[in-house]
Amino acid sequence: MSQLKSILLAIEHATIRRDELAQGAARIERNLQFARQQLAQLEGYAADVDARWIGSAAREISAQIICHQYQFMDRLQQAIVMQTGVIAGVVQQLNQAKANLLQAEFRLSGLNQILKKRKGVIFRVEQLREQRQMDEFAAMQHARNRSQPMSGETHDY
Repeated sequence: MSQLKSILLAIEHATIRRDELAQGAARIERNLQFARQQLAQLEGYAADVDARWIGSAAREISAQIICHQYQFMDRLQQAIVMQTGVIAGVVQQLNQAKANLLQAEFRLSGLNQILKKRKGVIFRVEQLREQRQMDEFAAMQHARNRSQPMSGETHDY
């Protein structure tokens, strides 16, 4: 079993690394979900403000209020554009995290294959050793049986 210690240690480390990467990807996924919720809130708020503004169009509104409204809506649109950029960045992070996780999965799978092959080699070597011992035992038993006289056999000297 000492022959397998190094591969078992490598598998343990690869498993820990894979688990860490999976947790990181899950965290980024949650960040993406939160960023999308924020974008939806901004867009919903912008739609509500537009609807209220259109509803109040029947009233007489001063030029200064109209100017403030346009500035506010412009800043709200800037916030929406910024949030869209944040989402794009988080999507990029998520794609990279998933690629890293996939590489870790491949590495772990490869190490498990190596372990399986090494166990197979060790098993075959053990089988050959046992077979050789059985053959030696059978040969010794046969030699003993040949050297002992069979019952009922007489020797005339």
